[in-house]
Amino acid sequence: MNHLRYFRDRGSRVVECAIIGSGGFGRSFLSQARHVTGLACRVAVDRETAIAARALASVGTAPDRIAECADAASARAAWAAGKAIAVADFALVAELPVEVVLEATGDPEAGARHARLAIEAGKHVVMVTKETDSVVGPILSRLAAERGRVVSPVDGDQPSLLIGLASWAEVIGLEIVAAGKSSEYDFVFDPQAGTIASNGRSIAAPGFGDWLRPDGRPWPEVVAARSRHAAALPQRAVPDLCEMTVVANALGLRADRADLHAPIARITEVADLMAPRSDGGLLEGGGRLDVFHCLRLPDEPSFAGGVFVTVACRDDDSWEMLRDKGHVVARNGRTAMIGLPRHLLGLEAATTVFEAALLGASSGAVAPRPVMDLTAFADAALPAGTLLRAEGHHHTIADVSARMTPAARLGDDVPIPYYLAAGRRLARDVPAGRPIRCGDVELDDDSQMLRLRLAQDAVTDWS
Repeated sequence: MNHLRYFRDRGSRVVECAIIGSGGFGRSFLSQARHVTGLACRVAVDRETAIAARALASVGTAPDRIAECADAASARAAWAAGKAIAVADFALVAELPVEVVLEATGDPEAGARHARLAIEAGKHVVMVTKETDSVVGPILSRLAAERGRVVSPVDGDQPSLLIGLASWAEVIGLEIVAAGKSSEYDFVFDPQAGTIASNGRSIAAPGFGDWLRPDGRPWPEVVAARSRHAAALPQRAVPDLCEMTVVANALGLRADRADLHAPIARITEVADLMAPRSDGGLLEGGGRLDVFHCLRLPDEPSFAGGVFVTVACRDDDSWEMLRDKGHVVARNGRTAMIGLPRHLLGLEAATTVFEAALLGASSGAVAPRPVMDLTAFADAALPAGTLLRAEGHHHTIADVSARMTPAARLGDDVPIPYYLAAGRRLARDVPAGRPIRCGDVELDDDSQMLRLRLAQDAVTDWS
């Protein structure tokens, strides 16, 4: 596809944007927007005005061209003067003439509030905050559509890129067996040292080298052995499951198991592993979602947190030809992996912004629907009164992991969506080893997230 032709109107007008959340993603978008023809972003929102101002200055905006605004009137005056605007509350700039708002706070409750405000102000919304999207994405999309606007996942992050890859595969007639991504952090095995390094941590892994290659052994046995030898490293990540939940609700694909298989695998093995058990793989059937931890040696390339699909090989001659050209085809020739080894965060978000503003289209589904919920699971006994605080870079709750379970209407005995539980206290004790249910959590009627989810439940066809 020729992107210059696809976005042929980008030079005839400038698409004005606002970024909410100036962390890693937000700052990278601010930086790249300065180099994109037809795109401008001179409104930054963060929890403190000074933080937003520093982000604008860090990408090259002259300090005397940055207005730190404490009210809507000063923001309007700064806009009219052509200045960049830094604020601590999106409501102060919601009425400015920006077309697209990028929500990148990573805070599920704030994301819900910001998306609603932006939609009500007639803006398109690029939902970088997957935590919000996993709980109320379908209703936000519906509310935007009622106003002739879109809510979209973002190119630069895995859900949108995977939706693009999987929909491309479907358009050209490939049968999708599985779709997914590599985890954020590779597992780098050093044979000489006998160690595995991942996310800045290194562990001794004696015996792991015996399983570096499958050597004809069954894949489930290989995967189990690798996992056992690397048990000191985390092998399930809430963000991975969250992103796959967003994809499930866009494409209708489902998880093969609630916590995913998440094998430690080399890139060349993905076609073998992400295949049905009947073909020697890990999956119970086709149309499944999963992730893998990219296993590599220190001098080998990474999959870079990229996305993949595995597809059925329907014509032996064609796929043998493609295997000879270097494509990843399973040992038995029945499945092949097609990958996109990149996600560039805010550096490539402009394509989603242009799709929304110039074409009125989302990079995701036309009308996402609840298929899977990301739900909370107690890994340890949690007493009543425990604050389920989502913390750290990955916004995870201590002693609470995630599962992908079939989407369901909220109810006291229903597992609670992970990021609906975040920031709330337990109303009663929850024993280790079971889901946290809605009735276990003190839900605040003032929560915008809760109100949106109840509205989503009310309009969903649960038959």
